[in-house]
Amino acid sequence: MRTRLTAVLVFTSSLTATAGDWTEFRGPQGDGHSTAINLPRQWSETENVTWKSAIEGTGWSSPVTAGDQIFLTTAVPVAEEDRHDLKVVCLSAADGQRIWTTTVFQQDDGAVEMHRKNSPASATPIVEGDFLYVHFGSQGTACLDLSGKVIWKNDTLKYKSQHGNGGCPAIAQQTMIICCDGRDARFVVGLDKTTGRQIWRTERELSPSRGFSFCTPTLIKVDGQWQAVCPGSGGVWAYDPATGRQIWRVAYGEGYSVVPRPIFAHGLIYVCSGFGDSQVFAIDPSGTGDITQTHVKWQSKKGIPKSPSLLIVGQELYMVDDRGIASCRDALSGEIHWQERFPGAFSASPSFADGVIYFQNETGETTVIKPGQTFQLVGRNSLGDGKLRTFASFAFIDNSILLRNETYVYRLTK
Repeated sequence: MRTRLTAVLVFTSSLTATAGDWTEFRGPQGDGHSTAINLPRQWSETENVTWKSAIEGTGWSSPVTAGDQIFLTTAVPVAEEDRHDLKVVCLSAADGQRIWTTTVFQQDDGAVEMHRKNSPASATPIVEGDFLYVHFGSQGTACLDLSGKVIWKNDTLKYKSQHGNGGCPAIAQQTMIICCDGRDARFVVGLDKTTGRQIWRTERELSPSRGFSFCTPTLIKVDGQWQAVCPGSGGVWAYDPATGRQIWRVAYGEGYSVVPRPIFAHGLIYVCSGFGDSQVFAIDPSGTGDITQTHVKWQSKKGIPKSPSLLIVGQELYMVDDRGIASCRDALSGEIHWQERFPGAFSASPSFADGVIYFQNETGETTVIKPGQTFQLVGRNSLGDGKLRTFASFAFIDNSILLRNETYVYRLTK
């Protein structure tokens, strides 16, 4: 597909994202915290469902919101042409009806090797102001306005995705930061968010045996300086978002296929190292250069998630590994307060809202607990017959939860 990069005109709309919106993967701060209140803690197909809306195609991207609109991506097969149309869908928050659909890219079915747990539309969009940013890995990145008009496209970031796309971009002021970790090339880029043009590209300098990963950057501010923390295979790096200059690096050996998004709290950045050599690291991000031996405050190999991201509430760090082993640790020391086995396998990231923590497994059963150093189960809820795969993480709008499985989006309200 020929690259299309066009200048952006000033666009004014009443459909502007506001402070209360769920604007990106894991929410406005990227940490899984929502300010929503009066949320349901119990639901079923016949209880506390405001609406459910069928979504054509497949996609694991989580919903994002702006005002009374909900946005997500999906990949719709076109069987007679052996391809998928990569689409953006906008739903009405009031009733789940479709407002618009825009096809952004087309993906030849043989172009990307696809893991059985992945989809061609796995990266969660970003809403910022009047614009919606979507990413489909090596197939392309695009900006739309909130009425569905494509503003720019960039399909120049070429690398061989292993198992398909997964990581989401992050936006720091004028720069969109994207991790591109394939089996052939491994780099991080910064795009101008107004035009899609590449501003900088920084290669990953470590060479683990398996280089592919699916990472979402986390933006933090340390001593007045912004950092884009970008895990990958073999290590985690922090870059200057404006220039791509490396600030620091922590190497973690043969960890690969890294998925969890880092979180920042108590002056530490918490990072998982993926498959192969699965660990969690609590890192002081105030150093420069190779800080592997000097700035890792604690690390652990016990019960580490490979797909779900971490969650911090107060001074406790919560996690659930892919097999369903949940744990609560002291965020400053790594000491384990409790461990429990939850039903099922897990890919979605946990969320904290309205005083409780939600853990959703791969068949849509949600375990709800109260945060604390002692395990307190609130309840468990499920939708449908338990056969629909559920990999997307929760989103929140007003006093409701948005839950996406492989067929539907649900709005759950008391």
